[in-house]
Amino acid sequence: MKGKLDPRGKLSLGERAGYCFGGYGINITYSLISSFLIVYYVSVAGADPAVAASVVAISRIFDGISDLIMGYIVDRTKSRYGKARPWILRLCIPLAVCTVLMFGAPSTLGGAGLIAYMFITYNLVTTIFYTGMSVPFNAMNGFMTLVQYERGLLGNLQFITSTAATMTLNTILLRMTRFFGNGEQYTHNGWRISIAILMVVAVACNVLCFLLCRERVTENEDTLNTEEVKQDKEEKKEKVPVLTIVKGLVTNQYWIIVVILMFMLNIMMSTFFGSGVYFAQYNLNNTDLYSPLANALSIAQIVTMFVTPFAMKIMSKRNLSLVGLVIAIVGFAGTAFAGDNVPLLILLSVVKGIGFGGIAAPMYGMLQDSITYGEWRDGFSAVGMGNAAASFAQKIGSGLGSAILGWVLAAGSFSVDPTSSAARTSISFAFIWIPAICTVITLVAMVFYNLDKKYDKISADLTQGKHKADQQ
Repeated sequence: MKGKLDPRGKLSLGERAGYCFGGYGINITYSLISSFLIVYYVSVAGADPAVAASVVAISRIFDGISDLIMGYIVDRTKSRYGKARPWILRLCIPLAVCTVLMFGAPSTLGGAGLIAYMFITYNLVTTIFYTGMSVPFNAMNGFMTLVQYERGLLGNLQFITSTAATMTLNTILLRMTRFFGNGEQYTHNGWRISIAILMVVAVACNVLCFLLCRERVTENEDTLNTEEVKQDKEEKKEKVPVLTIVKGLVTNQYWIIVVILMFMLNIMMSTFFGSGVYFAQYNLNNTDLYSPLANALSIAQIVTMFVTPFAMKIMSKRNLSLVGLVIAIVGFAGTAFAGDNVPLLILLSVVKGIGFGGIAAPMYGMLQDSITYGEWRDGFSAVGMGNAAASFAQKIGSGLGSAILGWVLAAGSFSVDPTSSAARTSISFAFIWIPAICTVITLVAMVFYNLDKKYDKISADLTQGKHKADQQ
């Protein structure tokens, strides 16, 4: 069976479905952290917004180190299930348990005790277990296929399912917390029980991902090469120093551009969704408006991403991203002048969702393409480290977005009076202008991405065992 798996062949529906389950399961935790953790820390646990933001920001330093370590581990993992898949199964339950603990601070905690609890549980989730799953999951895109279209499709499916996870939380989480909190949405028991239920769903999805996905690239290499050739390749791979791999990544202009895209997209999404609850509650005076505002974006993004696979057949990933960025900028610019006109705000959320769909759909495919370019250029693979560092950029972006939200709220004296003019201005700044600025920066970076024109030749060379140095 292993010998029949062609790294340049078409992925089965089961493999694609497994990748979708994985994207949904992992992104339940991610969406909880990026969209609701600051809300939990401030409105449930009772932390000061600036303190909560600082805990998140400081912890991201450790989180970044762990991403690089996990990438190194993935590159050197040897298992009958491949390099990435085993980690999905091994760590899904520990991640779920620690996520429940992160959203389950004892109600009696306060002051230094609460800060310590936040710091420890946050790092258990993000630095250790989420890193241990997200880095291998992202690397699976590169391990499952060499085909550019299939990689783009997997990236598209990943964003559809991650957006679906976000939409699920936007729709049901506050309703769940109110239900289990006896009508109050900011109670300890309400949040603790709600998160526990969501984590059961996440574990089930991650197990299905492990069972259904296959790492075709590794298996194909094992089939095509003799034991002597395989041993020689492994010995050479082990001799590539970590600093050499890092140097290859930071001098890979295409990888850098995609990392900037991921970094900025995660800042904008964290500030947008993280401030959305408060924007609806205090700027629009109706918490229940958060769900239609957020879901209008998410639904439009999902619909757009069902269309983008066809778009990627007639236009490059780069051009699709540029179109999406321009549309998103229009959406944010319009929001700045919409005031409290709810129908118009929902319509502009749809515009943003269309833009985000165009940005996100090709993103993971471009990441794997940039890593493949590095392998062709440098003569060694950095799939694990490349995905780890990109995951680091995503999490730094998400964490920085959450931290910026906390600092902006603190600057507006949110904890003193969330209904004041200063507090509402700070909420609007996080909801509109920070995402808009990030989008403009990303647009400038993407102008310089032109790998799509070169990829077919690079892929063909690698299939034949050729690298750039062989042609000089």
